[in-house]
Amino acid sequence: MLLLAAAFLVAFVLLLYMVSPLISPKPLGLPGAHVVVTGGSSGIGKCIAIECYKQGAFITLVARNEDKLLQAKKEIEKHSINDKQVVLCISVDVSQDYNQVENVIKQAQEKLGPVDMLVNCAGTSVSGKFEDLEVSTFEVKPYNVYITVAYPPDTDTPGFAEENRTKPLETRLISETTSVCKPEQVAKQIVKDAIQGNFNSSLGSDGYMLSALTCGMAPVTSITEGLQQVVTMGLFRTIALFYLGSFDSIVRRCMMQREKSEIANKTA
Repeated sequence: MLLLAAAFLVAFVLLLYMVSPLISPKPLGLPGAHVVVTGGSSGIGKCIAIECYKQGAFITLVARNEDKLLQAKKEIEKHSINDKQVVLCISVDVSQDYNQVENVIKQAQEKLGPVDMLVNCAGTSVSGKFEDLEVSTFEVKPYNVYITVAYPPDTDTPGFAEENRTKPLETRLISETTSVCKPEQVAKQIVKDAIQGNFNSSLGSDGYMLSALTCGMAPVTSITEGLQQVVTMGLFRTIALFYLGSFDSIVRRCMMQREKSEIANKTA
């Protein structure tokens, strides 16, 4: 009886594996595709643009700094695979006037065709203690369309360097428990997942575990992915509890050091 149940389970898993490609989105072919990258003048955004350009895409770079845009354009153009590829630069602040953003995207579509992939990399991380942050920091202004949510790890970018300038000690120590990734590595994974139509994009074992633990009501790309999330959820939650215990220990040690320092300063 046990052998029969095991055979049935194996057959069921194999059936899911064979059926899953039937419900998966059709992969996007990058050769000749129009890819728009906001925040494309530096960091992960620029590396994603380079990765797409290497695969034959036409690129529209959107960022605020015109000098950085032109510099990024020259760097991206070095990776062309044919003489028809184009890199279009648009200097605009996507956080401001929406009508202006809409107009420049229309201009880009007139020159390079409809947008096949939109990569939103504009923005930066503001680090600091919750009570020290300004209220303004928290303000945020269907058909055949797929969304990919990326969980990039700490990445060696100008934005990450800026983030570290104001990062509290606790956050920095927690961040240092894992290695810093190269932006080219992160970009390659994001582009790969976006082309395949995957909803989640993660890098490394920690990233995969995070995407599984936070899946909630998120859509799945395939039955296999959903099955993996169901099977691994309990194990990943157990591992996460050890992570949380370690992080909590770091926070407590920092708090004790800060209290000792304050006492020492008062008695000095």
